[in-house]
Amino acid sequence: MGRRYRSPAVLIIGSGIAGIGAAAKLHQHGFHSVRILEATGRTGGRIRTLSFAKGLVEIGAQWIHGPSPENPVFQLSSQYNLLGPDALLEENQKMDVGGHPPAIPVIYSSSGKEISPSSVMNVLNLYFEWLEKARNFTKDTCSPDASVGSFFRQEILRSSKEWNKDIYELNVALLRTFLNIECCVSGTHTMDYVALCPFGEYTMFPGVDCTFPKGYESLVNRIKANIPNDTVILNKAVERINWDGSFQGNDSHIYPVQVQCEDGDTFLADHVIVTLPLGFLKKHADDFLNPPLPPSKIQAIKKLGFGTMNKILLEFEKPFWDTNSSYIQLVWEGESALTDPQKDLKKNWMKKLSGFVVLEPPGQLGHVLCGFIAGEEAEYMESLSDEEVLSSMTSLLRQFTGNPELPPPISILRSQWHSQPYTGGSYSYVAVGSSGSDIQILAEPLPKDKDAVKPLQVLFAGEATETNFYSTTHGALMSGRREAQRLIDKYPELGTAVSKAKL
Repeated sequence: MGRRYRSPAVLIIGSGIAGIGAAAKLHQHGFHSVRILEATGRTGGRIRTLSFAKGLVEIGAQWIHGPSPENPVFQLSSQYNLLGPDALLEENQKMDVGGHPPAIPVIYSSSGKEISPSSVMNVLNLYFEWLEKARNFTKDTCSPDASVGSFFRQEILRSSKEWNKDIYELNVALLRTFLNIECCVSGTHTMDYVALCPFGEYTMFPGVDCTFPKGYESLVNRIKANIPNDTVILNKAVERINWDGSFQGNDSHIYPVQVQCEDGDTFLADHVIVTLPLGFLKKHADDFLNPPLPPSKIQAIKKLGFGTMNKILLEFEKPFWDTNSSYIQLVWEGESALTDPQKDLKKNWMKKLSGFVVLEPPGQLGHVLCGFIAGEEAEYMESLSDEEVLSSMTSLLRQFTGNPELPPPISILRSQWHSQPYTGGSYSYVAVGSSGSDIQILAEPLPKDKDAVKPLQVLFAGEATETNFYSTTHGALMSGRREAQRLIDKYPELGTAVSKAKL
């Protein structure tokens, strides 16, 4: 008879795709004592699909960014047959779009005129050229205090000397819009907050971004189907993780970790994987663990950026836009990429709205626009009522289309990620003063002592712990699998009788 091994008790904090992905991988490799503690009443984390209009919309993650074979989210989605036929076309998987949609938008100005795409192309090409240049800096060629925003201002000032007066004002207004879009991509209030030196560490896969016909949560649910039904415990918010201790279990085993929940329940574990958003850790880093987090980890949490990007979804009875267009861009005349916007949020919050994606397919969903807004303006929007936001959007679209009779939207839905107590925003970025090494410090397990009697007590996952793929769902999934692999490597005996097939 061979020796029987006790399956180590693993607790996972948070049931986003990082936590669910870690649990599925552990279960596949013979870990049968895995529990996920989820603070809210649902799984998925920042992946959230809701019913709206005549179909489904995404309140959280929208696209698979870079849907190509290297992307694990794309791999799984293909394997589970969750994608539409276009996403599976080889030419779409190979196309390199640099993280931006390839389609030319319809562009309206605040004076109610449509701007021709031809008058935009030169400055758009310049913008993409600068963006690529910003990604090619190394730590040797730029100051640690440099920001992506300051780099763009330098490039604009240099190029604008050659612009005549007729195009200068339009160009700097267009560039303000492009930078507002970039704030949404980075999840920041201003690109002045985003560090220039490590900007290129973020890695983009090729492929034309695609969506899930049955919602992004269809992927979470499909991964979840690989773990036992009782793995996830909902409405179980964690208050504190006590680690590096000796806690007596009912099974006579001594555990190094005890997790205390807000409702008074406690759980014992050999290992805990923390997958909480960086926004939560920023608020609770000092008191969430006992003993406290090492100073280096607390510093990394404080230095890294975590911002808000929200969506405003509007349903219309009939489209006022060309149904062949996929994106409507808004340009505020008189605004400039070279000057800071006016601070009056009550009056000017909607000026940060970069534009609207036309959601598809209209035959199934209805006529729906999805607006994107980032930063303090996105947070201010959360404080308004639905009626106030709808009224502002109606006024905005009437102004930009030049049609004072434009019918208002018939329904509205919006995200409010900053207000979510266990999230506190949307996703992470590498802020000025931080670097990829801070992401690596955040990802280091505790205890740090390599000779610890009981290693890997507290592990860290989530999109903010992936140096090259932060802010993405594939980064989150990779991080959960990464930490699961640490535990799999520690207990090779558990996997001997289990299939080594990849999830």
